[in-house]
Parts: sequence; C-alpha cells; structure tokens
Amino acid sequence: MTQNIRAHIIVIGNEKGGTGKSTIAMHLAVKLLQENFRVAVLDLDGRQGSLSKYIANREEFCRKHDLSLPTPVHYRFAPCEDAAQIPAHIAEIQALVDRLSTEFDALVIDTPGTKNYLFDAAHRQADTLITPITDSLVDLSAVADIDFDSGKIKTPGHYAEFVWDIKKVLAAQGRPYLNWIVCGNKISTLRSKNKNFVFEHLEKISKLYGFRLCEGLKDRVVYRELFLEGLTVLDLQHEALRRRMSLSHLAAKMEIKNLAEFICP
Repeated sequence: MTQNIRAHIIVIGNEKGGTGKSTIAMHLAVKLLQENFRVAVLDLDGRQGSLSKYIANREEFCRKHDLSLPTPVHYRFAPCEDAAQIPAHIAEIQALVDRLSTEFDALVIDTPGTKNYLFDAAHRQADTLITPITDSLVDLSAVADIDFDSGKIKTPGHYAEFVWDIKKVLAAQGRPYLNWIVCGNKISTLRSKNKNFVFEHLEKISKLYGFRLCEGLKDRVVYRELFLEGLTVLDLQHEALRRRMSLSHLAAKMEIKNLAEFICP
C-alpha cells in the first residue's frame, strides 16, 4: 500500500457476528500507523462498539502508564432508530468519509454483524473488503451453498450475492474493481476434517466468486487478552512495555504483517 491523495478504504465485513472483525480492524490500523500512514477508523457497529471499546481501552492504558502509542483517529455511529432520519444519517456518514478520504492515507471501517443500512453503506465505500471467516460450516454457508454429502457447490451464499450486487454498484460508479479478501480468523491451530473441508471449498470457489483467500489469524489467547489493555501484538516490543515476546506473540505478529501485505494484489 502506497501513500496517495485519496484514502484507501478498507472495510471489514461479514454478515455474521463473532468472526473477529474488530480485532482485525484494530491490528490493521496500528500496523499502518507504524508504517507512517495517516489512519482513521470508523466504527459502524456502534451499538455493540467492540472497536470503539478497544480504542477506549488503549487510550486509558496510555493515560495510566504515561505512554504514547500510535492510535487511529476514531469515529463511531450507531444505527438510527427513526426510519425517517436514515437518509440524513447516510448523508452525514458519506460526508465524513469524503472528508476523511482527503485527510488520511487509509480509512478502516468496522461493520455491524447484522445487515442493516450502515452495513450496506460501508460496503459501498470499499476499495478493499476483508471478510473474516472461521472454520465453521455456518460461516462457509454465507459464501456458498454447498451440498455437504457430495461436496458440490450449488449456489452463492447470501453474503456472496450481496457482495456481487455491491461490485455492480461500484462498477456503475466507475470505481476500481473491488479487492475482496476472504480471511481466515479464529482458526484452530489443530488439523481437523471440518477446517480442511471449509478451506478446501473456499479455495475452489475463490476465482468463481471473485475473492482472494488469505490464511489469516489463528485462534490465539493473546488477541483476547490484549483487548482489555487496548494493545495489539504489534505494541509488545515497545521499550516502555518491557513485554517478553513468546513464540505465540511472534507468530501472531507475523500473521498481521502477512494480512497487511496481502491487501496489495
């Protein structure tokens, strides 16, 4: 990723909660900051607000320990309860995205775990779409409807259909082809028949449905533990923290590095 006039917009999206979108969003934002990019984040999952809590924990940790860690500029939106106000709310978010696109090199958008107008609006902004997926048949079904007895792919899943519609909208606007990445997340470190089935089929359908498959992040305790302090695995070697890096920490750091580099085709 290179610095340019308009921010590169990275949307973390999946029509399902619990796939680790906020963990990926935070780690990518910190990675880009460490590479001297100007980064803003937009939390459109404002009702749950996992990314916002992550950043609040980070700011509190820095205050408590008199530290200065790279922290992205942060905005949060919760869904509007009044349907009549939704068009104005979308316009407000669009105006913010337009402004941030001229002031930053990258904008990372975390989306709700359920489909609503904020979910839709976020995807319409994407230059890169990262879809975290676990080694679960439920997650796989969002991308493709598969006959599990024969292993044959029948039709695109509901989320793949949604992304296809977004691609058509972006193409009609003259936008570049959407860089869609399906990224393994919370993946067991153990070999299993279920995990092999999921990722073998994702590999098969990647070209058919127009995404690139990234190995992504393993299911590591360190990611969950660091959330409480607002830290990422990328912060642990900061001289003021004096944290010993275990093999798991180093492996997690490499996972984030690989994902960040995978964004550029």
